[in-house]
Amino acid sequence: MKTKPRNFILYFQIMTFLVLFVGVNCQLTPNFYSKTCPNLLRVVRREVQSAIKNEMRMAASLLRLHFHDCFVNGCDASLLLDGNSSTSEKFAPGNLNSARGYEVIDNIKTVLENTCTGIVSCADILAIASGGPFWKVLLGRRDGLAANFSGSSNGLPTPFDPLNTIISKFQDVGLNLTDVVSLSGAHSIGLARCTTFDNRLRNFNGTSSPDTTLDTTIVSELQNLCPSTSDGNNTTPLDRNSTNLFDNHFFKNLINGRGLLESDQILFSSDDAITTTKTLVETYSNNSTFFFNDFVNSMIKMGNISPLIGSNGQIRTNCRVIN
Repeated sequence: MKTKPRNFILYFQIMTFLVLFVGVNCQLTPNFYSKTCPNLLRVVRREVQSAIKNEMRMAASLLRLHFHDCFVNGCDASLLLDGNSSTSEKFAPGNLNSARGYEVIDNIKTVLENTCTGIVSCADILAIASGGPFWKVLLGRRDGLAANFSGSSNGLPTPFDPLNTIISKFQDVGLNLTDVVSLSGAHSIGLARCTTFDNRLRNFNGTSSPDTTLDTTIVSELQNLCPSTSDGNNTTPLDRNSTNLFDNHFFKNLINGRGLLESDQILFSSDDAITTTKTLVETYSNNSTFFFNDFVNSMIKMGNISPLIGSNGQIRTNCRVIN
């Protein structure tokens, strides 16, 4: 489905607002390619805008690619490597039917290889494509030499994890509670498949017994969308009533019991959330600027998880294979 121009423009107005100057204790720098590939940001922005204009969902998909890459082996583009069902991260349960947008990264890489041959890493392309043209992304990552299937299978947060498990998985990569909640705000855009939330709609025997934290006014609608006899591939917006706008409405939904994924709703509704994440959900729901600032901070922080720098790794010519 083609993007509505108004939503497309509003999305980029919001993302353009997210500008932050930060310092990180590593050797990455926002000016890494200023001499070797000065048109880098312009190229990435053009290709990303084209992809989103064709399909608004792609904004969320590119965010997800960067997130899922950084949580495994650090931000080294290992997620992009092709392979078989026992080696490639693409085949891990958390990626197989949800990670998408690889072809957008391929397109960007092709353009850059024609203008800046062998210069820009796939890992840096992922970081910029996830929203980077609209804040100062630190650059200089190199690409990893191996995928980590088991890491993707076990290390990625899932829609079914309890809150303490989610927090633990974030802490394992150096992220904190603020990062948990602010990065969950990426679900302000994008879609979810029925398989990621139909456990909240009925018992496993198919009888209707929905999750009590789910707003009862939307249960029937979701049950019709996701009948127990379906393949689970139907989709619906993660942020109901604010589908294509990157805003703080997602957190308002959580307060009203309208978070689609269990892993989102527990940020507010879980007993464990009372002393951890609930206050942040309430704060973000009332103050969009506070959310935007924290989101940018967390994105930059996430983008600096264990980067390969210096002579480590390589600059892949094709993001799907090792040179």
